[in-house]
Amino acid sequence: MSARALPLLAAGFALLIAGCSGGGDTSAAPVSSSTAPPPATTSAAPSSAPPATTTQAAPSTKKAADDAVGRYETYLHAVGGKDVATACEIAAPAAKKAEDEGFGPCEQTLPITFGMFTPSQRKALMGATVDRSRITGSATKVEIPAKAIKSSSTFTAGDLGDAVLELRNGKWYVTD
Repeated sequence: MSARALPLLAAGFALLIAGCSGGGDTSAAPVSSSTAPPPATTSAAPSSAPPATTTQAAPSTKKAADDAVGRYETYLHAVGGKDVATACEIAAPAAKKAEDEGFGPCEQTLPITFGMFTPSQRKALMGATVDRSRITGSATKVEIPAKAIKSSSTFTAGDLGDAVLELRNGKWYVTD
């Protein structure tokens, strides 16, 4: 996890997606296909532990991008709505990284994050969408830069950070 993520995590986990931002590309980049099998989970229960991996067939890249974006939008809406269980389930792998670095479990640290956003920002997150033309990735890994977030409030990489989602056992998880 990048050094930029640590202050956000220290302040309350700050969406767990601020790590790994490389600035991103502002051009529309198509999602490319991959033949490598994706990692997968063996547990559907919310947990701070990252899901275990197994082998499965990779989905088409368009379906993968649509599914990843949908899952990330669910995550943003959960954060905006203060839904700890949903946000922690989707961010379980990233939460486990943070916990391994000395931060508390997601269920304890994420609520602190809610106070970092104004009521209008939380409301904006509840209706946020992702501009698919700004994402990059493959059938098993998608990168969503903060500038791809469309909402009634403007969020920067410093506010939300760039997100990396990976496919594990048929579900997309925020991993960085």
